[in-house]
Amino acid sequence: MAPFYPPGTSSVSRIRMVALLVFFIMMFLLYIGYLFSLQIVDGYFYSMRSEQVTQRSSVIPAVRGQIFDRHYDEPLVVNVDSFAVYINPFNIPRGEHDAVFERLASFLSISAAEIHRRVPTSRYGVYQPIEIQGGVPYDRITGLAERIDAFPGVFWESKPVRRYVNGDSMAHILGYVGDITPEELQVLYNRGYTANSVLGKSGIEQQYDQLLRGADGRRFRMVDARGRQVGEGSRDDIPPELGNNLVLTIDRTIQQLSEKALGERIGSVVVLRPHTGEVLALVSYPRYDANVFSTTDRSRAFSQLSADRRAPFLNRAIQSSASPASSFKVVMTAALLEEKTFSPTQTINCTGSRAYGNRVFNCHVSYGHGRLNLYQGLAQSCNIYYYTVGTDYLGERNIINYARRLGLGQRSGIDLPGEVAGLVPSPEWKVDTFQTPWVGGDTVNLSIGQGFIEATSLQMANMVAMIVNDGVLYRPHILKQVRNPITGQIIHEIEPEVAQTAEMSRETFEETRRAMREVITNGTANVVITTRAVEVAGKTGTGQTGVEERLHSWFVAYAPYNSQNPEDQVVVVVMVDAANDWEWWAPKAANIIIHGIFTNQDFEHTIRSLRPLWYL
Repeated sequence: MAPFYPPGTSSVSRIRMVALLVFFIMMFLLYIGYLFSLQIVDGYFYSMRSEQVTQRSSVIPAVRGQIFDRHYDEPLVVNVDSFAVYINPFNIPRGEHDAVFERLASFLSISAAEIHRRVPTSRYGVYQPIEIQGGVPYDRITGLAERIDAFPGVFWESKPVRRYVNGDSMAHILGYVGDITPEELQVLYNRGYTANSVLGKSGIEQQYDQLLRGADGRRFRMVDARGRQVGEGSRDDIPPELGNNLVLTIDRTIQQLSEKALGERIGSVVVLRPHTGEVLALVSYPRYDANVFSTTDRSRAFSQLSADRRAPFLNRAIQSSASPASSFKVVMTAALLEEKTFSPTQTINCTGSRAYGNRVFNCHVSYGHGRLNLYQGLAQSCNIYYYTVGTDYLGERNIINYARRLGLGQRSGIDLPGEVAGLVPSPEWKVDTFQTPWVGGDTVNLSIGQGFIEATSLQMANMVAMIVNDGVLYRPHILKQVRNPITGQIIHEIEPEVAQTAEMSRETFEETRRAMREVITNGTANVVITTRAVEVAGKTGTGQTGVEERLHSWFVAYAPYNSQNPEDQVVVVVMVDAANDWEWWAPKAANIIIHGIFTNQDFEHTIRSLRPLWYL
């Protein structure tokens, strides 16, 4: 059938009409094909893209691991259900940010300036939740929900907070957690931390943050143009991973016994197993209650603690050093026995003082001790004996060498942040520090643990441990095990690690221990170490601070003396700072601790069983 053309249509016109018809048909087919592609071929792509545009994600905080003492029966640190309030500044209508911030600040009892600090104007156009306050109780969240129309862009999510079961007990061991700072985030961003992460700030919480924190999950949700959730949650949610549980070497009964024995005295206590390096107790006073950092007033609490002149954040067992005083004579005794420059049976006559150069150095007994050998000299803590052997027979180089051999003047590597190295001075150090030469009086002072020398309580515990272990120091540690938070299975167990050895003869260590036992049986500690539960060996120390009538009180000890089972032995070091009124408390506290450990009694029962005592 021939195509129909109107009468009079020329051949040229007919060709044009056919071409136009073909063009429209082709355009129609192309349009149909494009619609088919959009709806069928590319439909899945655009569907996914639209979901991405309207899909929002938020963090599901991981539950931090619990912390236990060595018995692994009751947690020392747990997580308590709580809430965190957030602001998404993008969802606040333009021009209403200040008003919303003011209302929220009043509701949460914080300053509007704090909210402005967290949400600066540069972030108003950013769709990113910003945490305003954590640790918000449920009743306050319900009140916020009732008035939610007045708080556009404000929402809340569950965020567990840390609870330290025993309050301020073990505060310097456990530490505390807090919100990550911008400076910390710059360092830790590549390790998975975010602006809303909680971070360990001190103690075990900081040292093992990576083990405790777990891994945050992600929650995905569909929202409308106003940011309101529509539909059900996504199946693509990523669940959080629980943090690992930690088991410490600390024995909470010994820790609490030691805390009560020290009492409210500025100072520290270390209880150590010398044959493994396990720390059974680590006490520092004053303490602080880390639970205050989980409250809404945590900023005020931090400011108050920081302003306390007693420095409660300072872990005095590892972060504060002082002259070890006469407890350093244990080092002197070992050096003298090893060098054999002066026989331990040879005597020195103590008349109460000794002139050296243009100065006179006194003994603590003004009328003198008379003639003393090495064992009597240590037992009576005779300054004149150690002045003489230090300056005339050992010399400063040997004293410095043996102090360092026995762990002083260096960090032990304990798994707690902030350990200081203390100081073993040398002639070179004095020239560099004071631009003055070493003189004989410096050696005299060094011989009795005075002058420039400084040591921490942990370093003195390590020194005693090396005497007990014939020169071997096991690295002191707080972590015992890492456990699976669900099954309780041991993931990792800490093995004893040799940190240092002192190449000295076994006879030297045996005789040093014998001399330390004489301190208890016939020496300065005889009247205060009254326990009959175990044989104790140790050394007292009274350190001058340069302030008139202000003295540090030291006592370093171990028990049992000459035990057949090394696993039974413990080292106990007590240091009471000169800031306290003088009462010679260090050996008295050690007596309580040692008796309580070896009778398996708490503080109250120990006090009753030690009666009558001079300090009750």
